[in-house]
Amino acid sequence: MPTQADALELQPAATSTLPSPEGQPCSSRNKMQHAFIVVAATVIVICGPGLLFAYGVFQELFESLSYDESSPFSGASTAQIDLIGTLSVSFMFMAGPFATAWCKRYRPRYVIWLGAAIFLLASMLASVSAHLWQFQLTQGLLLGVGICITYMPAVSIPPTWFDRRRGLAMGIVLAGTGIGGVFWAPVLRALISKAGFRNTLRISGAICSTFMAMAGLVLEWPPSRKAALAVENASLSRTASIFTISLVDWKVATSRKFVAHALGAMLQSAAYYTPVFFFASYTRTLGYSQATSASFIALSTAINAIGKVLIGYAADRIGRLNALFLTTMVSSVTAPALWLPSCLSSTQSEGRCFFIAFIVFYGIFASAYAALFPTSLVEVFGVQHFASVNGVLYMARGVATLVGTPLAGALIHRSKHVDGKASVGVTSRGYENASILVGCLLVAATLAVLWVRIEATLGTNVHRGKWRL
Repeated sequence: MPTQADALELQPAATSTLPSPEGQPCSSRNKMQHAFIVVAATVIVICGPGLLFAYGVFQELFESLSYDESSPFSGASTAQIDLIGTLSVSFMFMAGPFATAWCKRYRPRYVIWLGAAIFLLASMLASVSAHLWQFQLTQGLLLGVGICITYMPAVSIPPTWFDRRRGLAMGIVLAGTGIGGVFWAPVLRALISKAGFRNTLRISGAICSTFMAMAGLVLEWPPSRKAALAVENASLSRTASIFTISLVDWKVATSRKFVAHALGAMLQSAAYYTPVFFFASYTRTLGYSQATSASFIALSTAINAIGKVLIGYAADRIGRLNALFLTTMVSSVTAPALWLPSCLSSTQSEGRCFFIAFIVFYGIFASAYAALFPTSLVEVFGVQHFASVNGVLYMARGVATLVGTPLAGALIHRSKHVDGKASVGVTSRGYENASILVGCLLVAATLAVLWVRIEATLGTNVHRGKWRL
């Protein structure tokens, strides 16, 4: 028979009782500490996921090199090349439970330094790779692991420092993906044209790993959380602390709200990175130059950054789950309403207009999920379950990306001229099926988020009847 303690275990902590330093008397030193935490986490996101958001520059370059018999990418399909970026994103999430567990058991700076070292190693190995599979393992899998080990502390620590402004804080942190894309897309394009893509990998790897390591000096758990973690880790041996991951409490894992959140996270992730990775390649089918294609990536990520901050700010006022549902719903409309018509447009100018509109609306609303996702977990599961749930659901997002993005890449059809050679690899119509897949996945993700919202309202006494969640 369930006890009162069992019933309370599944209830999310009320916002006013979360153990956050923000609720303590506010001093200038305390404010500075909060600011430094946000800045350090943002720097890591700019250098890790932010660089990945500019992968479209490499995607477009490697696709063009696939027609050069002397290149490592000779004869490679769009989907095979896309697997490099997909593996990076997937393992950025899939190693999440380990990275989260290490961050709780060791000082976060040591974990971040390990990730920065792996990131640098992956970049250097990729710069000397001679075959496609080697790029998939180095610039793909290994780079993703390095990013994950730095990224998980950056998204796990800041929410525990904030209460009332948690949505805004995480909006700023995760706007780093957009800021990074704005910076890295034109920089990578310029470096490739001046120094070649191999030296570009070396330079970007050295810069990013250095800044990640520096940011690691700042990120720490709040004092109240440190004390709780010390008690939690006291009984672990050295071996267990390395290889044991924090499993989600069984009652939490079997709850309807966990299942709903997991479905939403996986469906959204399966769709989200397809347009991001193929922006540059798709703009080439609309007649834009390589330089302009890189500019579109920068535009998309700039909108991404602005959207995360503004929506994070709004979420603190209308409710984080409400904002998560509304933004996911709007993003689900953008693919069938804007990208698909761009693919099917009879004139290039019409296709360009639809696609620019798609970049704007997709950048604002689809990217908001990443900023609202961690804050919604605290709302639904409470701070006591946040770290374990966060790690497992990020891993689920990685698995979904590993399936969704390559599937979309396989649906992109190459077009050939009569002489058997392709001018731009594909035409805009070749992306039709991929745009339909993205739209369907986002509609399904919207329904899953709605389920989470309903469960949060009806499932506990804490939130029953409240609309601002």
